[in-house]
Amino acid sequence: MENTVSDALNQVAFSPFHLRAIFAAGMGFFTSAYDLFIIGTALTLIKGEWHLSGGEVALVGSISLAATFVGAFVFGRAADIFGRKSIYGLEALLMTVGALLSAFSPNVTVLVIARVILGLGIGGDYPLSAVLMSEYSNAKSRGRMVSLVFSTQAAGLVVGPAIALTLLAAGIDHDVSWRIMLGLGALPAAMVIYIRRTLPESPRWLARVKGDGARAARELASFSLGIASSAGRDKVVKLPFRRYLLTFLGTAGSWFVFDYAYYGNTISTPLIMQHIAPHANLLTSTAMSLMIFAIAAVPGYILALLTVDRIGHKRLQMIGFAGMGLMFLFIGIDPAMATTLGLFLVVYGLSYFFAEFGPNTTTFLLAGELFPVNLRTTGHGASAGVAKIGAFIGAFIFPLLLSDFGLYGTLRITFGFSVVGLLLTAFCLKEPSGLTLEDASNEDAVGVGGSLAVARL
Repeated sequence: MENTVSDALNQVAFSPFHLRAIFAAGMGFFTSAYDLFIIGTALTLIKGEWHLSGGEVALVGSISLAATFVGAFVFGRAADIFGRKSIYGLEALLMTVGALLSAFSPNVTVLVIARVILGLGIGGDYPLSAVLMSEYSNAKSRGRMVSLVFSTQAAGLVVGPAIALTLLAAGIDHDVSWRIMLGLGALPAAMVIYIRRTLPESPRWLARVKGDGARAARELASFSLGIASSAGRDKVVKLPFRRYLLTFLGTAGSWFVFDYAYYGNTISTPLIMQHIAPHANLLTSTAMSLMIFAIAAVPGYILALLTVDRIGHKRLQMIGFAGMGLMFLFIGIDPAMATTLGLFLVVYGLSYFFAEFGPNTTTFLLAGELFPVNLRTTGHGASAGVAKIGAFIGAFIFPLLLSDFGLYGTLRITFGFSVVGLLLTAFCLKEPSGLTLEDASNEDAVGVGGSLAVARL
C-alpha cells in the first residue's frame, strides 16, 4: 500500500532511535532549566562577593532571558529555511561556551556577556528540539514523546538546588561555590553536541518544504525499518504566516503570560522565601526551594506526560492555567499565609504542580503542532521568543514588585496573568491531540505540488 512520507511518519512505531532523539533533545532542556534557575541562588553569593547594585543583580538575573528571545527567533527562522539538522547542535555549543565563560568570569561585565551567549543557545534549543521531536513522532503518541523531552526540565529544576545545597552545606568558599554552580551547566549540553549533529534531517521538512522525497525516504528509513522510495507524492507546503496570526496570538500570548509568572516566581524564590521566613538563612531557603520542586513540580511533569494525549493538549493547558491561577489568588487574598509557613508551602507548591501539569509543558508542545511545516520552527521560535520577553519582564520586575507591593500584591497580579493565559488558550487555539501534524496545522487545506514520497513494504 502506497503512502507519503507524512503518512508513514504519522504511523511510525516507537524505536530505539526515538530514545536517542529524546535524550539528545532532553539534555538541552535539562541544561536550560539548570542554567536559567541556578542563577537565582548564585546571585545571592555573587552579590556579596562583588558588591553588586540592585540594578546589576537584576541585569545578570534576567539578561539570558532577553538573549533567549533573539536566539529563538534566529534559530527558528533559520531551521525553516536551511533545515533542522543543518544547525542542530550549534545551540548546544553556545550553551556549553556560555556556561563555562560564566564560571570563569572575572567581573560582572564578562558574566553578562557569558549569560547572553548562554541565552542565545537556550533560545535556539526551544524550536529545534520541540519541532524535530514533533516531526519524528507518530500522531497517536506525539504529545507524550514531546512532553517527555520537556520533562527533563524537571531534573534541571531539582539538580540545581541540590547542587547549591550541597556546596553551601559543605562550607565551600562562596566565590568557588557560585562558579561551580554555573560551570556545571556546560556538562549536559556538551554531552549531546555530537549526537545532535548525527541525527537525521526531518523527513517532513525534506518532503513538504524542499520537495526532496527521495532524500526524505532515505532519512526516514534510517530510523524506521520497511520504508522505501516510490512514486507517491507528498504536497509541497508554502503557506504564508498571515494565515496563522490568530494561532500565533494564542501560542505566543499564552506562553508570554505563563513565563512571566513562572520565571518571575522561580528566579525570585529565594526572595519569596525571605518574605515568608525572614530569619531563614540561604541554606534553609534553598532547601525549601528544592522541596517545592521535588514534591510538587516533578509529579506535575510526570502526570502531564502520562495523560496529555488522553486529556488533550489544549484542555490540559486550560486546566493548568486555572489551577495555578487559583493558587496565586489564594495566597494573594489570605493573610494567614504570612504567618503559616506550612500552609504557604503547600499552596505555593500546588501552583508549581499546576504549572507543570499544564502550560509549562503544553505551551512548548502546542507551538510545535499548530503551524505548518514550512513555518513550524519559525512559529515555535517566535512564540518561545515572545515568551522569554515575558520571562525577562517577570525576572526583572518581580524583585521590584515584591519590594513595592509585597508578596501578596505581587501574586494577585500573577493571578491576572494566569486568567489571560486561560482566555487566550480557550479562544485562539485548536485541540491538536490525536490529529496528525498536517491536520492540526491545516497545512493540507490549500496548496498542491509534489515530491517523491515513500511506500511502506
